[in-house]
Amino acid sequence: MQLPKILKTISRTLLKHNARAIVVGGAVRDYFLKLPIKDYDIEVFGLDDVEQLEAILKEFGSVNLVGQSFGVLKLHYQDEEYDFSFPRLECKVGKGHRGFEVETDGSMSFKEASARRDFTVNAMGYDIAKKLFLDPFNAQEDVNAKLLRHINDTSFIEDPLRVYRAVQFCARFGYSLAPETKDLCIKMVKDGLLEELPKERVYAEFVKLLLKSPKPSVGFELMRELAVLDYFPELQAIIGTPQDKKWHPEGDVWVHTMLCVDVMAGELGRDTKQNLKHMFATLCHDFGKATATTVEDGRIRAIGHEHTGVELAKSFMLRLTNEHSFIESILPLVEHHLKPSQFYVAKSKDKAIRKLATKVNIEELVTVAKADFLGRTTPEALLGKYEAGEWLLKKAQHLKVENRPLDNLLQGRDLMELELIPSPKFKKILNAVYALQIEGSICNKEEALEYVKNRYC
Repeated sequence: MQLPKILKTISRTLLKHNARAIVVGGAVRDYFLKLPIKDYDIEVFGLDDVEQLEAILKEFGSVNLVGQSFGVLKLHYQDEEYDFSFPRLECKVGKGHRGFEVETDGSMSFKEASARRDFTVNAMGYDIAKKLFLDPFNAQEDVNAKLLRHINDTSFIEDPLRVYRAVQFCARFGYSLAPETKDLCIKMVKDGLLEELPKERVYAEFVKLLLKSPKPSVGFELMRELAVLDYFPELQAIIGTPQDKKWHPEGDVWVHTMLCVDVMAGELGRDTKQNLKHMFATLCHDFGKATATTVEDGRIRAIGHEHTGVELAKSFMLRLTNEHSFIESILPLVEHHLKPSQFYVAKSKDKAIRKLATKVNIEELVTVAKADFLGRTTPEALLGKYEAGEWLLKKAQHLKVENRPLDNLLQGRDLMELELIPSPKFKKILNAVYALQIEGSICNKEEALEYVKNRYC
């Protein structure tokens, strides 16, 4: 296992104190999964206390104690950061993720310390000095079988978030849940253990599922199997909601939504916040069909679902986060997700496109609408090209409104320069000018000033 030189140097120093440094957690797991290793966590065995470890690490860089009760130290060396910790045992004494009694003990064995971890694949270690992998729970067998298996029933149940961790791990790594782990997760959900989880922790697992999985649908299907969707009625409601086979031969709204999120996962860029916005908007875009769908004479319709879906998307997001500005940024994408296709069919005029830009970011809208279009099995979708989106985006770029509305040509100060007296009438005048900009009747500041002179001066 290739390691940064500084960790080898620290390992040699620790040996002089009869201590050993073991790389633990995700770094070792990702090594066996042949994934890039981004972070290194090191557990130190053989020292008397955290203060001794802190004194040793200070020889190499700045050290911050971030969790005294957990015995966690962050070492800043050059431009990198490494987490060092003491072996510990955790005992559940109360509700929530803070309801643990923690005991650190440098004399503990690696197997004892790793037994507190959630899954076997996260319980492996790498002894730096001995250049030896440690695998007390036969995780390598699970890696080869692509199985996610928990270590201990009692400790696993103590933190119900592990159900969500199981979901996102399976989706990210293409693993299946071991039968006994799946049964335990189902029991935890049935017993209501997930109710104690704060939304912030659940949201963090959703973020990993949506942004780190090649196919997030794997995780959502697993949530469905584990009955986790009982906590998210907006998602549960679209299961079995029928669709017109002409437009959606792939199946019900759930099937379509799962295809859509997988499409979007393949379209993500570098902006994490924007990626998350697009993923959530795609996940929520058809929530309204659960209430708007009607079946008459064999004809399935969901008229207005894009509007009824706004409140459902909002309620769903509020179950996960209190970031109201982020939630509000998602809602226009849900409300207008049909517009690119509708505008393309109608060959809508410039005015309609300029007006749309005042309600939603057209570039982002096309991204979400493309996932909606390609997340189905119609012959057109299977070609992999979204002509309606390309048409709208090209038109919006020509009008310079692809990612922002038109700027107001006039401000209040411009009206004052025309010797108009400030009053509530200013807003009416500026709105009238802007409406003419949207129509295309006024194209520059000179024309705007001339209009005001003729009409109001």
